[in-house]
Amino acid sequence: MAQRKNGRGHRHHRTAAGTSGSTSATTSRALHSVAPSVDTLTPAPQDGSVWGRRRVLLLNSTYEPLTALPLRRAVIMLMCGKADVVHDDPVGPVIHSATRSIAVPTVIRLRTFVRVPYRARIPMTRAALMHRDRFRCAYCSAKADTVDHVIPRSRGGAHSWENCVAACSACNHRKADRLLSELGWSLHTTPLPPKGQHWRLLSSVKELDPAWVRYLGEGAA
Repeated sequence: MAQRKNGRGHRHHRTAAGTSGSTSATTSRALHSVAPSVDTLTPAPQDGSVWGRRRVLLLNSTYEPLTALPLRRAVIMLMCGKADVVHDDPVGPVIHSATRSIAVPTVIRLRTFVRVPYRARIPMTRAALMHRDRFRCAYCSAKADTVDHVIPRSRGGAHSWENCVAACSACNHRKADRLLSELGWSLHTTPLPPKGQHWRLLSSVKELDPAWVRYLGEGAA
């Protein structure tokens, strides 16, 4: 696919983006500045709801994960020569335009590098915490379904990466507002903030497409 030369488009792609949310905003501005219109794209009739359901992983030209795009935006980037398909869904629906058909992508990669400002601390969300702790209870290693403050908030504990862990409901209920020393418990690992730009994406995405995992580091496994 030949790359279209468009100075305005290149300026948009080189706009810095600080978080997964602002990366999406930058991508959105770039998409609105180029043709074709989204109205020229239609999914197969039996898959009309595919636009709302699907998300596509957007990689930088260096394969660094940037954000999860709505499918409609991802397809337009492909048609405009802004990105290339890295993985598509072999059993997914097909998107049609007036002149071509595109298999639904799961991972796409920018042709032009986007510089992302470095920020040392990743925002803590429930989704990111669960990914960090691999969805396992920090106390008994069972499947985690809650977040626990190691030092309870009622006793001065902070809501931070260093004081929050994934926990199962049983351990969380049993621990209540007590300290680990009062229970004779210990943590398997020391809770620390994760590092890496991909954690900004993990902090906003609960369910990951299996094709994304290889690009998201150990925290996504």
